[in-house]
Amino acid sequence: MTIIGYARVSTDGQTLEAQKETLASAGAERLFAETASGARTDRRELARALKTLGPGDTLLVTRLDRLARSTRDLLNVLDAVAKAGAGFRSIHDHWADTTTPHGRLMLTILGGLAEFERELIRSRTSEGRQRAKARGTHMGRPAKLTRHQREEALEAVSLGTATQADLARRFNVHQATISRLVREGAMS
Repeated sequence: MTIIGYARVSTDGQTLEAQKETLASAGAERLFAETASGARTDRRELARALKTLGPGDTLLVTRLDRLARSTRDLLNVLDAVAKAGAGFRSIHDHWADTTTPHGRLMLTILGGLAEFERELIRSRTSEGRQRAKARGTHMGRPAKLTRHQREEALEAVSLGTATQADLARRFNVHQATISRLVREGAMS
């Protein structure tokens, strides 16, 4: 059962020494430290620390904000820790300790709240999209061709005066755009 410490600072102007000392005095036997933004999800030293975790080990940080910037990121890291059979503990955030039943309860509640928040956001986004469509707002990318260009292309194809490849070059679009236009025009 090894205690593995993880320290992170955001900028080169900050120092890791205070975190390293705190982690070592709290019993961390191995330390992983890096200078990286908390918003980045590809933190190399954090990935190395997570890979070294085994059953019964504990990942130790000085504060939660050193480990994750968002609730989602925190829950992803804690999921990786749990899958390794390890525990997690934050020195300054006493409630964030999966090595105790109380800490596991607090993090489960936090996870439930994050999931609830994601569902609310998804619901509001869907409702907003439906209202925008009802108002006639175009969703998605803007059309490559104007209404006049679409009519001209459909007419040229139906009369046989231009191939789809010719029309694609003329309007500076991919041939698939003209092909899709012809297919949709045939369906209407």
